[in-house]
Amino acid sequence: MPDDELSAWLRLALTPGVGNDAARRLLAAFGLPQAVFEQGSAALRQVVSPAQASALAQDPPGWADALARTTDWLAGADASVQRSIVTLGDAAYPAGLLAIEDPPLMLYALGQTRWLSAPAGPALAVVGSRNPTPQGEQNARQFARHLSAAGLTIVSGLALGVDGAAHDGALLAVDEAAPAQRLATVAVIGTGIDRVYPRQHRALAHRIARHGLILSEYPLGTPPLAGNFPKRNRLIAGLAQGTLVVEAALQSGSLITARMAA
Repeated sequence: MPDDELSAWLRLALTPGVGNDAARRLLAAFGLPQAVFEQGSAALRQVVSPAQASALAQDPPGWADALARTTDWLAGADASVQRSIVTLGDAAYPAGLLAIEDPPLMLYALGQTRWLSAPAGPALAVVGSRNPTPQGEQNARQFARHLSAAGLTIVSGLALGVDGAAHDGALLAVDEAAPAQRLATVAVIGTGIDRVYPRQHRALAHRIARHGLILSEYPLGTPPLAGNFPKRNRLIAGLAQGTLVVEAALQSGSLITARMAA
């Protein structure tokens, strides 16, 4: 992505008060983000509120720093672990996310990013308790291992407990002799993609980057904010054709994912 295009996407995503819904309306009306910022206030107010139009006329806080950080992060890609940014409307944007109510404007991708633009076969989300029973954790790992061996990509959220067991099970099924043949697992995280949360999963995240894919909709440097984790669950559901819940409390984020899948 050219620097000016990346700059405009980041500016749109970071503008205070302009969420995904308003941004999609602007893109539908004017085209690429560069064109949005070429519009006058009157034209913008035909699409968004006066407050949003006013915000779009200002440089968002931290925009320059975010652009520099993102450019540096993209430059760190190598042959085995790629880095990319996929924007709404890009040919590589996951088709499943276009069907959810609130598709993100930007996706940060780390790992085997070539699978973003090529079908990776059916996917199953496996989610559940962060504090499962030993049997529940074993169930999650074994379901993921056997279903991954059968050709399914396992999608989860890299959290403690069931999520981590599901990613691990999928990776156990990877044929190390031919790891490039398919995508083992996808981790959708609730922080910036340059962070690993929880820290206990640092080694697991490195394994996923080698044989799978890590995705985030949040700008680089975003800390683990509580509200971001339930929000990212819509992406877990949207990327998969089915959702398996292993041991979840009635008020858990896992059942949020299940409802979104339904």
